[in-house]
Amino acid sequence: MLMNAHTNMKTADPKTCLPISQVSFPMPFDIGLEYSTPARGHWTIVHTGLALPEAHLIYVCPQGCLRGVVLSAAELGVSDRFSTIEVAEENVLQGDLEDQIIDGVNHIIDELPNTPPAIELFTSCIHQFLGLDLHMVFGTLRADHPEIQFTDCYMNPIMRKGKWNPNQKMRRQLYTLLKKTTERDDHAVNFVGDDFAIDHSSELYQLLAQNHYTVREVATCQTYADYQEMAKSVVAITRQSPAMAAGKLMKVRYGQEHLHLPYTYNYDEIEQNLQTLADALHLDYQPDLALRAQTDAALAHAYALIGDTPIYIDSSFSPRILGLARVLLAHGFNVTDLYVDGFDEYDQDDLKALQASTPELRVHPSVDPGMRMIDRSTDDKVLAIGQKAAYFTNSPYFVNIVQGAGFDGFDGLQKIAALMEDAYQTPKDVESVIQVKALGWGCNCL
Repeated sequence: MLMNAHTNMKTADPKTCLPISQVSFPMPFDIGLEYSTPARGHWTIVHTGLALPEAHLIYVCPQGCLRGVVLSAAELGVSDRFSTIEVAEENVLQGDLEDQIIDGVNHIIDELPNTPPAIELFTSCIHQFLGLDLHMVFGTLRADHPEIQFTDCYMNPIMRKGKWNPNQKMRRQLYTLLKKTTERDDHAVNFVGDDFAIDHSSELYQLLAQNHYTVREVATCQTYADYQEMAKSVVAITRQSPAMAAGKLMKVRYGQEHLHLPYTYNYDEIEQNLQTLADALHLDYQPDLALRAQTDAALAHAYALIGDTPIYIDSSFSPRILGLARVLLAHGFNVTDLYVDGFDEYDQDDLKALQASTPELRVHPSVDPGMRMIDRSTDDKVLAIGQKAAYFTNSPYFVNIVQGAGFDGFDGLQKIAALMEDAYQTPKDVESVIQVKALGWGCNCL
């Protein structure tokens, strides 16, 4: 019997909902066939790679793989920075994959109106299956084009469960094009591995700015020369686990001190991050109790409006939704449901705390195929935090940001509280809003 897989069903598969008291760390649900929602605001490796100014991207893949990345570039209006080489059956049978890449890249370079300073060359899983000699390919290309820097990038789904998944690998590879230098700018730090620039009103940024430090990030670089200045900084800061490989690269290859200041909503951890940064740079820092009070006031103001309205949060919103749920619950909000497919090592304390304080909190996967058949209607008004939460609840009242949006610290929490108020009062058209791909890409205006 045929059935519409998108038909709402009142009784969901038990695999699509568990009380948080029953979920396991680090994977609350089984891994298997995965489903992708129509919520498209999150960034992919295409968008991360395109964040590097003036670089040209070349994807070498079979036709089916190319379709998605070509559309990603076209939707952003940057097709001029993007080229493709199609791997066909005859290339596999003839065993000429190395020659195909070298000849294809040379042809693309010859046809470009301007020679790019850098090329990000993406190979795919078929090259790994067939044992492509990447060292020979890149050695030849670098010898043929000494004026261009090349780096190896990967659109490789079989890496997803390995040491580094494509997301982690891409965040790292973005910094391999920096040229080593003996020059040092003792008053410059890098934020690496983030999609969005850190908000200039955040306490971390303000601590640096007030002490006359230059902050460098790929997201704020306007030119390739700006990007190269990152090699001169003395400290590389990461804020999320997928960026750790990038931070370690900056330490090992470029001699920069790597500080991991984990993204957090916990007041004590926010202050600890500031203290860690101050200690590393020998800065004077004293916790400001007024910031705690201001954040409490902002959350109380939001609660006075939102009250006991059910709140659903999904992991596309930020890297630490368990921490966000915990702080909202502590301020009286009625957080009822979370959409999350895996936990980070920094989630462990929040998970244990929520299991003890709110054991009935419901946890759902976002990629399980069973989520296609859940009932997406709600009887009462709900507030969704994140695009996937908006999709799964079909709620027009939702906070529309992805991946933290550069928010940080007490300032970030206050902004989230304000966005919750606005979302509660201002309905949006879910279908049209969440279909915008790579929300916030290209906004280097902070």
